[in-house]
Amino acid sequence: MDYTKYKTIDVKVENGIATLMLNRPEMLNAIVGIGDAVSHRELEDVWLELAEDSEVRVIILTGAGRAFSAGGNLKAMAGRFGKPEGWATALGATGWAPRMLSNILTVPQPIVAAVNGDCMGLGATVALFCDTVVMSQTGRIGDTHVKVGLVAGDGGSIIWPLLIGVARAKDFLMRGKIVDGIEAERIGLVSYAVPAEQVLSAAGSIAQELAALPPLAVRWTKRSINQTLREEFTKKIDAAIALESLSMMSQDHGSAAQGLLNKVRPTFAGK
Repeated sequence: MDYTKYKTIDVKVENGIATLMLNRPEMLNAIVGIGDAVSHRELEDVWLELAEDSEVRVIILTGAGRAFSAGGNLKAMAGRFGKPEGWATALGATGWAPRMLSNILTVPQPIVAAVNGDCMGLGATVALFCDTVVMSQTGRIGDTHVKVGLVAGDGGSIIWPLLIGVARAKDFLMRGKIVDGIEAERIGLVSYAVPAEQVLSAAGSIAQELAALPPLAVRWTKRSINQTLREEFTKKIDAAIALESLSMMSQDHGSAAQGLLNKVRPTFAGK
C-alpha cells in the first residue's frame, strides 16, 4: 500500500505494525474545520486501506505534537456560523463522520490508541472506538460538545455509555466534563494510564504482543466483542448525528463558539 499520498496523516508500517499519526500539530490535530474535505476523506479512506493491507497485523493510532486531537476547530466553528459553509458543514457531517467511525469499526486488525496528550470531542470518540487505549496520565479527555452548543452526536453518545455506564456517561456528556488520564483509567474509560513519555512505548509493547499472537484468533475475538458496539452504532448514529447537525444551526452554538474564542461568557437563550 502507498501511504505517502496522505497529507494530514502519516502512516508507517514496520514489522507488522502500522503507526497512524494524526499530523497537524499546529492545530492540535483538530479533525473538523473550514475547507477540511481533504482530512475528512483521508480519515475515512485510510482505515479501508489498512484493513486490506496484508502486511499489517496491528495498528497504533496517535497524534503528532503535544495533543492527540483537539476534536473540533473552534476558530472554524465561529467563522462558519450563519454562513453558507455552516449549513454545508452541518449537511456534510451527516455523511463523513458516520462513514469514518463505521470504517474504524470494520477494521479487522486490533487498534491500539496511544493518547499522547489532550483528547477532546470527536478526537475522544475516535480514540475510544479503538480496541485498547493507552493514555498519558497528564493528558485530558472529554467530550465537550455541549460547551460549544452542540449535541455530542458524532459517536460520543454511543461509546461513552458502553464504556462507563449510562448514568456516568450522561454526567460527563451533558456537562462536558474533562478528566486526566489517571481518572479516565480509574473509571474504565481508557485501558491504561502511563507517564506521558511512556505512552508510545507502552502502546508499542501491546502492539508487538498482539502481532505475535495467532491473527485469526485475535481478529475474530475482536469481531465477536465488537458486535454490540456495531449494533449500537447502527441503531443510533443517524439520529445522533442529525441532532448534532441541527444544533450547528442554533444561536446558542454561535454564541458559545464566539464566547470561547473571545474569552467572554455568553448567555444562552435556548434557540
